[in-house]
Amino acid sequence: MYRIDMAQRLLDINSAGSLQELRAIREEEQGRASASLQTDAPVVQVVEALNALHDALIRRVIAFAEQDTARMGLAAPPVPYAYFLFGSGGRGEQTLASDQDSGLVYGDAADPAEAEQAAAYFGALGARIVASLSDIGYPPCEGNVIVSNPEWCLPISAWEEKVDGWFAEPSWENVRYLLILADGRQLTGDESLGRRWKSRYSHDMLSHADIARRMLENTLRHKVLIGVFGQLLVESYGENAGSLDIKYGAYIPMVNLFRLLAVRAQVAETSTLGRIQALRELGAIGEETAAEAAWAFELFLRLRLLASDQDGLGQPTGGGKLKPDLLNKEDKAPLKKALRIGRRLQRQLEKEMQRRLGGR
Repeated sequence: MYRIDMAQRLLDINSAGSLQELRAIREEEQGRASASLQTDAPVVQVVEALNALHDALIRRVIAFAEQDTARMGLAAPPVPYAYFLFGSGGRGEQTLASDQDSGLVYGDAADPAEAEQAAAYFGALGARIVASLSDIGYPPCEGNVIVSNPEWCLPISAWEEKVDGWFAEPSWENVRYLLILADGRQLTGDESLGRRWKSRYSHDMLSHADIARRMLENTLRHKVLIGVFGQLLVESYGENAGSLDIKYGAYIPMVNLFRLLAVRAQVAETSTLGRIQALRELGAIGEETAAEAAWAFELFLRLRLLASDQDGLGQPTGGGKLKPDLLNKEDKAPLKKALRIGRRLQRQLEKEMQRRLGGR
């Protein structure tokens, strides 16, 4: 069974004197986690341990980045700040391979001079964080949702204005950003600032009931990959022919579904299994539905971990395509059952939202 002695690993990480040492720790633990997947280790324990490791590594990198920024002549943060993870990091569902989905919010300045100083400092800090995380094996987000992007590194008042604008103009892109924010989890920094940032989102959500329709359209864009006759809908062509897109055909549809249900119910939890449990406790979903959904999602988590590939340097990549040789006859029956559960839940959500909103 894969377990991390986090007390010892935290000592290792916090005593590391270089990015190279952090990368070595990450690679060692990646290897151990990967090996554990060939056993009957409970996948939730593997994912929790792996994500605790990711969190600790990222926090240490941020501390290094602050030191590097100080050496550039920008001695200390001029105002408080909070660093957020989005995507799988925000949900605590990172795999062996994970990119950077992040945002930074900092306090409002007292005057224009301090505002200029803060923008310079956090611009430099964000760039150092991104470069350093890349050095230890976390590539930047392809969608540019990252702290080195000035649009995702802003003072709190500018963030509040931005979020208000996204709710007021719910274009496809703005709704996508709002769903990204729903997975936001503060990793480090000023907690009161982080709470204020999150509460603005919750307030706007309550004030814009019509946003649910647009969120539903975005949520259902990825369909569960099982056919009407119960067959797996695998890739037909190319180098991935015969593979199942476990990320976008199983895992992401479930993430999207329970994110939307959680947003509607004002559930603060960001992990998918945590959202399922919270929704069950609120009575928003039944006991049987919650149990089925949790079982299916845990299976998708395991298969998503198994679907990790390697790049030319031997580093894990998160392609999410489950190769045919990883799906034996015994594996297919529970996978089809889990996919049927996911498809049924998608249809139920769509019908319920149509009743509430009067059609698509």
